[in-house]
Amino acid sequence: MNDKLLKAREYECKKEKTIAEGFRPLFHLTPRCGWMNDPNGFSIYKGKYHLFYQYNPYETVWGPMHWGHVESEDLIDWKYLPAAMAPETDYDKDGCFSGSAIETEDGKHLILYTGVLRKQDENGNFYDVQTQCVAVGDGRDYEKYEMNPVITGDKLPEGAGKIDFRDPKIWKENGKYYLVVGNKTVDGDGQLLQYSSDDGFNWNYDKILIKNNRRFGVMWECPDYFALDGKRVLLTSPQDMLPEGLEFHNGNGTLCIIGSVNDEGDFCEENCQAVDYGIDFYAPQTIRTKDGRQVMIGWLQNWDALAIKREDFPWFGQMSLPREISIKNGRLIQKPIREIKNYYGKRVSRQNVIVTDDCVLSSVEGRCIDMTVNVRPTGSDLSYGKFEIRFADNGKEYSSIEFDPVESVVKIDRKHSGNRRAIVHQRRCKVADNNGEITLRVILDRYSMELFINDGEQVMSMGIFTDIKAEGISFRASGELSMDVVMNELEKKK
Repeated sequence: MNDKLLKAREYECKKEKTIAEGFRPLFHLTPRCGWMNDPNGFSIYKGKYHLFYQYNPYETVWGPMHWGHVESEDLIDWKYLPAAMAPETDYDKDGCFSGSAIETEDGKHLILYTGVLRKQDENGNFYDVQTQCVAVGDGRDYEKYEMNPVITGDKLPEGAGKIDFRDPKIWKENGKYYLVVGNKTVDGDGQLLQYSSDDGFNWNYDKILIKNNRRFGVMWECPDYFALDGKRVLLTSPQDMLPEGLEFHNGNGTLCIIGSVNDEGDFCEENCQAVDYGIDFYAPQTIRTKDGRQVMIGWLQNWDALAIKREDFPWFGQMSLPREISIKNGRLIQKPIREIKNYYGKRVSRQNVIVTDDCVLSSVEGRCIDMTVNVRPTGSDLSYGKFEIRFADNGKEYSSIEFDPVESVVKIDRKHSGNRRAIVHQRRCKVADNNGEITLRVILDRYSMELFINDGEQVMSMGIFTDIKAEGISFRASGELSMDVVMNELEKKK
């Protein structure tokens, strides 16, 4: 084991012991200590779910990228394992960037990742050399392949840039390994490249899987590509997207392209949409569970909102709750992973509550809850003009969800949540017009809110860092509406 990895393992083991349980979410994964960004290597190995993540154990800021590591039996309760990789070779000394993992037929855990080496040109300008590399392990310890890097700039097609070339996602199909990797062309546009291999070590360039054609931002990061419900789905996180109406407002956000494969094996686009319409969601990866579900997890953070943080926290960054995804009517549907129900505690139910102004319901409160709210007009006509849920409320600080039934728009807002930076605080999302009826499923976990609209037709996520004692929840309406509320407290099982 190299000295840098040994140092990181010793440090995280000691630092973890100083972090009180109340400083973490219950279910949303945070780094063992320090900094976390993109999920990496989401995979099944020897029957357990493994997840790695971009990791700087030493500080709560982006730094020399290691790979943190956790495992789980149910994708909710995660166990920390020792850091898997550290930047220390001549091809990755400036970072072990994002990648993926797969279990091989001979029982090895094979990792594909991007190694980064920073160089300086003759004019004194720095640039990154990004290459694709392999590590092999047993679920705990990993050795970097002696022939790394396995894909370098000489295996790039004409017009592909050698600087932005990262984040390989591996899969196996018809007895062969494939990977898709993000790339920015020499003229500054995004594309995804496909490579193939017979053994996972020796890779050949296949084709350009898809070109951006200057539609969605520039560099396309963190791709994923898989079959789902008779379609092919491509996920990627473009940098610097421009908004289109209420779509793609995050700048650095997430894109889902649904399509099919023609007789020549080419991907044919059918629909494009945002993955998450909220503030904080990036770089998702998916896995096919042992019982056949496609489950996605993402970084619940936005690169443009890094100033929204708690200076007293020994960690920065958290993952989303894993989401079961499917395709319905050509669009992506997302639902909280069903295993969350195994962590339900006390249940509170209120039916047919008439709301005309401010409404507080007894026992409906908390910062670790799974709450579903159904709202509808009280008559045949639209009887209300706006509906609002306030949560994490202590009388001074709060966050909110608003629904405008006239415009069919949902808005999330954290500008009153105690943040000291006037940056990204709101997002709006166009939803289906259903004559004023809407279903809002809200999952709170101390320092985050994930909103699933109309049974997963859209999702809006955001981090919040209001004091944990702010547990109030209230409802407001202009006009009159009828509301059902079912709230389940979330708790860790002993």
